[in-house]
Amino acid sequence: MSKPRILILLLRRDLRLHDNPIFNALCNKKTYCHTHVLPVYIFNPSHIEVRGFLSQGQESPYPECRSRVGKFWRCGPHRCKFIAESVWDLKESLKKLDSDLILRVGKPEEVAENIIKSLKQANNDIVGVWMTSLVGTEEAKEERNVEKVATKEGVKFKKFNDGSYLYEEKNLKNPVSKLPDVFTVFRKTLEPLRDTIPPPLPTPDSLAPLPATSIPQSAPFEIPDTLDGLMNALLSPLSDLGLPGSPLRHPTGAKTAHPFHGGETEAKKRLHHLLTTGAMPRYGETRNGLLGSDFSSKFSAYFSQGSLSARLVQQVMLMFENGEDWTRPLGLAVDNKSPPGFGCGEQDGMTKMRFELLWRDYFRFCALKFREKVFSIHGYRGDTSYKWKYLPEAQEEFARFQRGNTGCGLVDASMRELYLTGWTSNRTRQNVANYLAKRLKIDWRLGAEWYESMLVDYEMASNWGNWQYNAGVGNDPRGEERVFNQIKQGRDYDNGGAYIRTWCEELRKVNGEVWQTATLNEGDKELVKRASEDGRIMVEMPLCVIEDRGGKKSHGPREPRPKKERVEKEGGRGGRGGRGSGEGRGGGEGRGGHGGGDQGRGSGEGRVGRGGKGKEKEGGDDGAEKEAVYS
Repeated sequence: MSKPRILILLLRRDLRLHDNPIFNALCNKKTYCHTHVLPVYIFNPSHIEVRGFLSQGQESPYPECRSRVGKFWRCGPHRCKFIAESVWDLKESLKKLDSDLILRVGKPEEVAENIIKSLKQANNDIVGVWMTSLVGTEEAKEERNVEKVATKEGVKFKKFNDGSYLYEEKNLKNPVSKLPDVFTVFRKTLEPLRDTIPPPLPTPDSLAPLPATSIPQSAPFEIPDTLDGLMNALLSPLSDLGLPGSPLRHPTGAKTAHPFHGGETEAKKRLHHLLTTGAMPRYGETRNGLLGSDFSSKFSAYFSQGSLSARLVQQVMLMFENGEDWTRPLGLAVDNKSPPGFGCGEQDGMTKMRFELLWRDYFRFCALKFREKVFSIHGYRGDTSYKWKYLPEAQEEFARFQRGNTGCGLVDASMRELYLTGWTSNRTRQNVANYLAKRLKIDWRLGAEWYESMLVDYEMASNWGNWQYNAGVGNDPRGEERVFNQIKQGRDYDNGGAYIRTWCEELRKVNGEVWQTATLNEGDKELVKRASEDGRIMVEMPLCVIEDRGGKKSHGPREPRPKKERVEKEGGRGGRGGRGSGEGRGGGEGRGGHGGGDQGRGSGEGRVGRGGKGKEKEGGDDGAEKEAVYS
């Protein structure tokens, strides 16, 4: 009898069967000549804390998984839970194909070497080790290390493109090294988006069986055999999240805007829900919302783990617009035979979604182009002119930023929502990042790392690219000139302060505006001070006082503006003024979030100069429809 011919799949952030180049390639058995397939997911100690997997009484051979600058946990509790659910969902899906997902703890090259040697010792032939090529310098190093191990063991190594995006490098007109530094230029090379996005790859309906050889997890770790056990292993080491002061209490009545579970199955259900309810066609009107679960798509967490393909989203939207059976690719039944917008052609909400998905692609290509510069304090552009405040000098101010007691209502509400739920909207992410970098002038990498720790939808390229953008060192054409006025932003996007009051209980009894505690009347200040210690700090020691220059007093998300050629210009006319105290004119493009699916219009704010406190002159409407990548 001939030896089993085993193909090893090392999975990371590619946790889906649909539109997955690796699983699609498995269907061609004649080409690869394998008899068995071994899918493996690795909990990498460089990206997630693994001490919860230790056998009793054992010590970890790896250092704690903490960030470089702030020393925060790199993967906090919200994303740990979502990852566990995503992994388990793929495990269950593979079981339906008479396969399984084997879970392991360790560095990818160590796990690969152990598996290859164990299978060989059991008289198996290893015909290949496959991985998806992920964006990021750390990820690229992991791939090189696995390739070295495979080569040393005489095993063929193959990398596949990450199929979770709209476009691959081969779809671009120029190599990544010549990627435009302005998004609009990049976008125009691919328009019309509706017609140029490639279709998704087929989903396999069968796989070769698992090998008969069982390979145990290497000591000192143990693998749980239930989802609850897996969650406990990931969450148990994270009791101290590094938040200064007493624990934050979840405000009474406050509901998370991201009540969703991880996994490909849930991702498809979410897409189905957005179309059957009409939320997707309305997306252009609601995307700047702050409260609720359906004002934005919430795809970003699914994208971040590779549980959803952007090309599947495009395919389903296109079929919906054309009046076709759009539920077929999802494998779900139609709840509503005539959902709003069905068969009505391209609609504003779908157009905005494609535009935002393209932003996610753009940040990926930026990360491929700039590599290590993604994490540099000087940014893509290597700007050394900024005078940042670093740790330990900035420790006290940054600790208050983390807790959400800065005295700026929009920032404080967002930071508390982030810590308690793992989510905060695109609109508030823009304001938070701009506030930390432009007003407090604190090392923006601390904010990016705190987001990495806390966000359920953290995705490296989008998070770091957007923090660079809002800090003025990335690919925002206006750079330092874009300074948000969080008072105006609150008036424009928070419905009478409902969002701020939801997450900052101290401000619920305030009758007037709650944009910043420094400008409350004396009676309201006393109410806030008596409500909590955080309230007292917010009133007595605001980190900065923002000049109130009026602004639009809308309530909730604004209606979409008519399209004009003017708003397509990168940067517009915003922020022209002297460095010390000059006033800037608003307008120009805005920049959005830090995650992976929804984006929001940026603000045409003015400028605070490097040499002095400066003033901001509001630009009225929000500039062009440049967006971020948060769902």
